[in-house]
Amino acid sequence: MNATPSRVHAVVVGSGIAGLTAALHAVSGGSTVTLVTKDVLEHANTRYAQGGIAGVMFDDDRVEDHIRDTLTAGAGLSDPDAVRVLAEEGPARIRDLIALGVAFDRAPDGSLVKGLEAAHSYPRILHAGGDATGTAVEKALVARLRESGATVIEHAFLVDLVVEDGRVRGVDLLVGASADREGVRRRLLADAVVLATGGAGELFSHSTNPAVATGDGIAAALRAGAAVADLEFFQFHPTVLPPDDRGEAFLVSEAVRGEGATLIDDTGRRFAFDVHPDGELAPRDVVARAIADRMARQGGRPVRLDATHLRPTLAERRAFLARRFPTIDAAVRRRGWDWAAEPVPVTPAAHYLMGGVVTDLHGRTSLPGLYAVGEVARTGVHGANRLASNSLLEGAVFGARTGDVLARDVMGGWPPVTTPPPAVGGFPALPIAVVTPAPFDRAALQELLWTRAGLVRTERGLAEAASILRAWSAVTSEPVTETDHEDANLLLVGAHLVAAARARRESVGAHLRADQPAPAASITRTASC
Repeated sequence: MNATPSRVHAVVVGSGIAGLTAALHAVSGGSTVTLVTKDVLEHANTRYAQGGIAGVMFDDDRVEDHIRDTLTAGAGLSDPDAVRVLAEEGPARIRDLIALGVAFDRAPDGSLVKGLEAAHSYPRILHAGGDATGTAVEKALVARLRESGATVIEHAFLVDLVVEDGRVRGVDLLVGASADREGVRRRLLADAVVLATGGAGELFSHSTNPAVATGDGIAAALRAGAAVADLEFFQFHPTVLPPDDRGEAFLVSEAVRGEGATLIDDTGRRFAFDVHPDGELAPRDVVARAIADRMARQGGRPVRLDATHLRPTLAERRAFLARRFPTIDAAVRRRGWDWAAEPVPVTPAAHYLMGGVVTDLHGRTSLPGLYAVGEVARTGVHGANRLASNSLLEGAVFGARTGDVLARDVMGGWPPVTTPPPAVGGFPALPIAVVTPAPFDRAALQELLWTRAGLVRTERGLAEAASILRAWSAVTSEPVTETDHEDANLLLVGAHLVAAARARRESVGAHLRADQPAPAASITRTASC
């Protein structure tokens, strides 16, 4: 396509903070933008973000401290350059959100309220509406996008990327599809495509993600030949309420523990300090595995989150919890519990994928014309484990950077993008007999990955998972409906996740190999192309 700066056309797939920010910055740079979203514009992972957004917004905080905390959480595998970009540019992006109307919580004197979350050395987390930060951010960005002149296509499923002569030229969509309706195929050509499709929480039977998180962008990138890395690093959130009568689990923000709530076992004993000096505020992978271990020791029963000591009287606690965590408070009460008076049951669940489509510091992938932002991307910020409340910040920072370079890249050429090398070394795989799987359905896939590639992994379990996934992939039919395409994407991403977890023989960050628990002396990334 022969584009001029005023005629560069970008397609953005996804409507969370990363996609919306990229679209707005691309429009501001003179590009025309078509934003495609799988559901309605407002329905993205961003709206579910309770905890908040991290950033150095206070005089007594330091960018270097935010960088150090992020690198520490990433367990040695974060890209220092990407982390520096995140921490240095984050405050400006937060001020952009404030200018768009995001009403972050403020004290009576008008100052921003500080929140503390796990593995942060300073209370630098900002919240809106107590525990509705993602919803506030999503609403503000959607409102601005609707005013921007960008074209929006809702209920449009990404089938595949259009690749011609080694360059991404557009997307193939399925518009108006559903579980039992094929929808209409549509090809949308573009000078640049931005993947902002979110993660793949639907890989697991226990997840905090909405049902739309089926790994569609990662799967499309894999089929197109883009480099993908770090899929073994899937973060499991420690504290999730068990499913309600509709089968829906509910995440309890880390901010609750930041306010002083504790974790106790069946005997009422705090156990988190057994595994880490920071106790309940240790990194998420540490707390999640401590909970899983304690559950195993007490017959599978959930541990309890105890907020009954946060204020002196029951009435004061009820008022505080309802004011500080209105969304969580309502969810707890819908399940019949009064968490001001009694500890509530919590378990870990799949939460956030640190890996994804490999990008440089401006969202460029290994395929010219293709960008990736947000959870679908592997920017290098998160390494082996994401620091709490860095996800919204990453979407804002790298979404802006991507939107800002689109037109220039189209006109000036595609800079080389360095991709991480595959991991090498390790132990030989154990001989595993071919496993005969039960018939495929999504629930069986989710249970397989939860038990074999979840919080704790072994070579034997991963090899069994790989065998079953291969068998399922061989017998699945050509996808027709949106659900068919989702299932195919989950099978593909799940197979690559398992392969990455087998290649990563040492335990590091969110990836625990029970058969090799100590981190290796030399740590490298794993890649899949």
